[in-house]
Order: sequence, then C-alpha cells, then structure tokens
Amino acid sequence: MTTHGPQAVKAIFFDLGRVLIDFDHRKAASKIASSSPFDEKEIYDLFFDSDLAGLFEEGRIEPADFFLKVKELLRARIGFEEFVLAWNDIFFISETNRQVFELVKALRGRYRLTLLTNINVLHFEYIKKHYSLFEPFSEIIASFQEKVRKPNPLIYQKALSSSGVTPEEVFYTDDRPELVEGARKLGIRSSVFTGTETLIRDLQEQGVQLH
Repeated sequence: MTTHGPQAVKAIFFDLGRVLIDFDHRKAASKIASSSPFDEKEIYDLFFDSDLAGLFEEGRIEPADFFLKVKELLRARIGFEEFVLAWNDIFFISETNRQVFELVKALRGRYRLTLLTNINVLHFEYIKKHYSLFEPFSEIIASFQEKVRKPNPLIYQKALSSSGVTPEEVFYTDDRPELVEGARKLGIRSSVFTGTETLIRDLQEQGVQLH
C-alpha cells in the first residue's frame, strides 16, 4: 500500500478483470483448437497476450479484421460467429467477484466510481449484455475506446479528467502489479487486488467510509 495522501478520497477506480469478473482464456483456446492444427496450449501461447490481442484491446483493429488475422495465425477453419462465441465464452463470476460488486454498490453515492479496464470491444459488449457490472459506475474508461491501455499514463489521466479529481483524491485497485505501479507513478493511491478482505482493509486505511 502507498501511504496516506494529504487529501480525502473522492473517487475510487476499479479494474474489471479478476476483480469484478473472472475469466479463463483457455476455454476459448480449447474451442478454437477443435478447428485448428494447434492444440490448446499452443494456441494460448501463440495468441493470448500477443501484440495482435493488444492491438484489439486498444481498438486499433476492427472485430472482423481481428478475426481474419486470428484465423490466419492459427490456421483455424472457423466462421466469424463461431469464433465470437468461443472468444466470449470465458467469463464467470466467483464468490470474490460477488463480494467486490456488493462493496462497489455500497460505495455508490458517497464516492465517484470509475471502471478503468483494458478490454476489447467484443468482451465489453458481451459483459454489458450479460452482466450488470457496469451499472454502479459513474464513468467507464475502456482501452478500446481510448485507444490506449494501462499502464500508459494517458489512460489514467483520462480517468482522472473524466472523474474531475486529482491523483491525490483517488484510490485505485487492480490485480496486476505493473498496472498498479503505473497509477502510483502519477500519484494515485493504489493497491494490488488480492481479495475482498485485503481490499476492505486498504480502503479503510485510506479513510474510505464503507457504511
């Protein structure tokens, strides 16, 4: 945890993946493997967290073009609609996710809540359609819309300006240490998300009123 800032927390920024919703990319890799000469592990290693996936998260490539590049890369015999079904069928809600969502709802009204996420348009639209996770947030800052991903300072600065707060007035949590560090470099009080109990403790240490 970072130390107490001089100003009270006015806004809280939450990451999405593995904080409010969980996912398993191997589910998609397994489904794509049924139409590819590569096995599940090879597909996962070749593709997930690749430069191509990064471009898609930054909204620099359209879904149809992304699909064609994936199909070529993985030599997959798969149609677009079938691919989208496999690509999106990775999400699930854990008990920890449920607890965090209840916490978010409890904070709504007292603090400005912003969702700050690296996400592609297909996953964003799928989650928006099938879950109510976006509803409590005043602002949603998504990488595919901003054309930039965490830990680039520009996306944190966009979240700050959209929320109308200074870095010292924000608390941020994310499951990835390098993304937390990116926020800390801008002066945002931040903690690595490891579970609900730790998050509650970190919020209380920063003077956030939970009830």
